[in-house]
Amino acid sequence: MHRPPEPARRSSAPSASPTRRTVVSAGGGVEETVAQLTNRERAKAGCGPLKVDARLRTAARRHSADMAARDYFSHDAPDGSTFVDRIKAAGYLSPGAENIAKGYSTPAAVMAGWMKSPGHRANILNCDLRAIGVGAHFAPGGPWWTQDFGWE
Repeated sequence: MHRPPEPARRSSAPSASPTRRTVVSAGGGVEETVAQLTNRERAKAGCGPLKVDARLRTAARRHSADMAARDYFSHDAPDGSTFVDRIKAAGYLSPGAENIAKGYSTPAAVMAGWMKSPGHRANILNCDLRAIGVGAHFAPGGPWWTQDFGWE
């Protein structure tokens, strides 16, 4: 079931079919793969590569884990904090955009879902963005994915 995308700066990918995976982890390997796949899509569109930023990765990992722990799926946390708030709290002062997704079991699947959605695609292919951090959280009901983008 697909939800309509959010505006270009904040894009929520539709939830995919639930996964049966029960391992809880933030997956560095899958996160790096999503960053690589993002840069491949950008190269096809003539955009320069995004650099992986540890602060954006921290914000993205925290958001994916928080959505899982508090059972919500949104850019805005139950306490009202936004992706801008979270990224700045992680020490990155130039937040650009955020994509989220739930239920896609692999990096290739989540990227395919994001690229099919105009709002997510616009974030990924915004050639003015310079940095990325990806957070994946695997647990029952997920996995949850977050891409945070920055201007610096």
